[in-house]
This record gives sequence, structure tokens and C-alpha cells, in this order.
Amino acid sequence: MHDDFDRCMRAVNAKDSRFDGWFYTAVRTTRVYCRPSCPGMPPKAENMAFFPSAAAAQQAGFRACKRCRPDASPGSPQWNARADLAARAMRLIADGVVDRSGVPGLAAHLGYSVRQVERQLLAEFGAGPLALARAQRAQTARLLIETTELPMSEVATAAGFGSIRTFNDTVREVFALPPTAMRQRAGRPAAGSGVLTVRLPYREPLSADQLFAQLAATVVPGVEEWRDGAYRRTLRLPHGHGIAGLRPAAGHVMCQLTLTDLRDLSRAISRCRRLLDLDADPVTVDDTLAADPILAPSVRKNPGRRVPRTVDGAEFAMRAVLGQQLTTAAARAHATRLIAAHGESVRDPIGGLTHLFPSPQSIAALDPDVIALPRTRRDTLIGLVTALASGTIDVGVGADRDRARARLAALPGFGPWTVETIAMRALGDPDAFIPSDPGLRAAARELGLTSNTNSLAVRAESWRPWRAYAMQHLWAISDRR
Repeated sequence: MHDDFDRCMRAVNAKDSRFDGWFYTAVRTTRVYCRPSCPGMPPKAENMAFFPSAAAAQQAGFRACKRCRPDASPGSPQWNARADLAARAMRLIADGVVDRSGVPGLAAHLGYSVRQVERQLLAEFGAGPLALARAQRAQTARLLIETTELPMSEVATAAGFGSIRTFNDTVREVFALPPTAMRQRAGRPAAGSGVLTVRLPYREPLSADQLFAQLAATVVPGVEEWRDGAYRRTLRLPHGHGIAGLRPAAGHVMCQLTLTDLRDLSRAISRCRRLLDLDADPVTVDDTLAADPILAPSVRKNPGRRVPRTVDGAEFAMRAVLGQQLTTAAARAHATRLIAAHGESVRDPIGGLTHLFPSPQSIAALDPDVIALPRTRRDTLIGLVTALASGTIDVGVGADRDRARARLAALPGFGPWTVETIAMRALGDPDAFIPSDPGLRAAARELGLTSNTNSLAVRAESWRPWRAYAMQHLWAISDRR
């Protein structure tokens, strides 16, 4: 979008927050870059330039606006909706792959050469992987500077900077303030709680009641809980475990994080955003679905429905197997037994969370006879965790969706329902669709549509590429029966 100057100008003049994260506005005279909805006076058109990412604006020598904080705007919906190399790379960068493994590690995850990855990202986002990761480190540093009392040397390490000098130089360059001045400007943070509180922005509208009700309805005790109006769960992170508490608020989701290691902050935030589908473009989705007269009433009544994803693709894949052809209660019972027997214990000082969900590696290493499941279900689970543990199947944030689908479908015990459920929630495919789903067919009958699987698939062609969102509306209709 950043190449369409007139369209960008209309969005800036309208201060349209729907375009925050789609592109960034830079002002040549002040050397500041902003989000489109910045409340400041729009500059003259001849003084403006547009960039596809905050990293590209920073690389061109612009600093972040102190008023609208463009570095904290929602991510581009393209990064999660698309399945190409550039989008997969952005999801992996957000999950910290470059910080942990460098650009060669990113390229290895993607299955391309370093040169190919760098060329694609430069063409798509105006910045290479190192610059994109640097922009993320700068945002993490700002959060730690403003919300904790950590010494600046610890902030630098936690944010992923190799030296205190690089940290100081980057913060000054990006925010036009030294770190100590940023902390003074933000005011004194709360001390001693051990909990970081972060606001997660999103594009309006958001059907928060639907989103959080769906998460609350499927909680697995020990790993997840609904407590005092917040969804809470444990997180398996690169440097240790974490606990996230998510609560809807006006214009944002309040996120409380307790982390073993602060180096995992940006990863934890990224995974929480992905879980809640906060980088979606709800207006585009709703406009497409509302064009169908069957879905239009539901879209008008509940605009901004999201597709709940997951914080861990492997965990969700295992839970999908445990839930095959079972009620929610029965699936929860299977998962609870697996967690109690084989999960890793954690301490939760303010709630009832007790475990991390077992990793594929830990389940694959077990004697199958100790797994308390019916034999057929146990064999299906063992086949999945063996493939996940060996890397034969990848259902993580940077996975190739088509390859993952094909390899899942080849496993014993995997039919279309399981494959598409994993594609929707773990792989984040916005067009995943399960015409054989009983709830979907029940909703179709109530709406006067044929419940025939082939006929439903044909009707759903007009909902592309947002069929996963259409399923949220149809399931809600089915649940009201």
C-alpha cells in the first residue's frame, strides 16, 4: 500500500487507525515517522514519504514520533494472512529467530539461502532481516525502560542487544532520547511485582466477548484458566517458561506477563497477539463476508470476529488429536490426564496454573504403554509427536502451510477435520475450512442451506480468502440452537 501515494494521503488526512501498521508516514522536514492515525497536524504532501515498515523508516534516518508511538502499532495483517516467503519470514522474526539464530538460522527455517531471504525482505518491506529484528529490539527496549526498574545494562541484554553501546546508540537514534531520559519521561514504574503489563493494540472493531468466550470454553486446567475476567495460560519460551494474563479493555487488550527470562518478552508478546488474532484487518474480512446475504446479519450483529489461534503450534496439534470426534469435556479430560502425568511443573503465585503442556520431544520419548489413551488415539498421537520432534512436520509460525497440510494428511489417523483444524488454529490460515464439521452443517441447515459437504464447499468459495472467519460466524449460529 505504501506505493499508492494518494491512498496513503487519504488515510493520513482522515487519521484512519485501520491503516496503522499497513504503512508508516515519514516527514522529511522533521525527520519523524508516524502511524497514519497520528493526532498531530498532517504535514504538507510534498514533505511526506511512506514506508512499508517501521524498520524501513528507521533505516532511512527517521525517528519514531513521541506522540503516536508508531513502533507500537498493530502489525500488518499481510504478515499473518499471507503464506509466502516474506510473510513467513516476518512471523519468524517476530518470534525471535534472528535474535537466537541470526540470519542464517532464519534462512534455514525457511529453506532458502540467506541471499534470497534478504532480497525478498528488502523488496517487500524496505529493510533486511537484521534491520527488522533491530526495530523489534528497539520496541522491546522501550517497553522495559518504561515499565521496569531494571538497570540499563540488564535492559540491553534482555532486549537482545550485544553491547550497552549498541543499545544506547539505537535508542537515541530511534526515539531521539537517551534511555535514562525515556525512563524519566515515562514516570516511575511499579516496583517489585515481577509482572510486566503491556497494552496490545488492535484494529477496530473487535468482538472481544466472542473471542474470550471461545478461549474460556476450552481451557485445560493446569495449562489454562479463566480467572477474574482474564484468560491466563502458561507459555513455553526459548529461555524458560512464562505466564500470560489477557483481559479485554477499551481499545486494547491488557497483557500481564510473568517471565523466567526477560529476553523472551518480545516473543511472549508476539505469541499473545497471534493467539488473539490482533493483527487482522476486520473491516476487509467483514466486507467480504457481508456480501453474502446468509452471513450478512451475523456480521452486522457481531463485527470484528477473530479466529483464536494458539501460542504453540505443536501444542495445538496434539490437542486437536486428543479432541478427535469427542465433546469438549472429553477432550479436556484426555488433555488434563496427559498434562498431569507428563507436563513440566511451573509455579504461579497469583493463580492456579501448574504445568506447561508436554513438548512433542517429551511425549515421543515415552513408552507408548504409559500414555493413558485409547490405543487408536494413542497411535495417532505418537505418529504426530514423532514427526514434530524429528522436524518432519513443522506447524510453527514460519511453517509452509501447504507442506504442513500434505504431511499431516499423510499421517495415520489424520482426516480433513484434524488437518484443517490445525491449519486454522496452529498454522493461522485465514482460509482454512471444514465443510464436514457437524457444527457448520447444523448452522447451514438452520440458515436454509444444504448441509451437503460438497454444496457447502461450493457456497464457501465466495467467502475466500476468509473462510475461517466465516466458520466463526456459523459456529456461533450453531451454538445458539
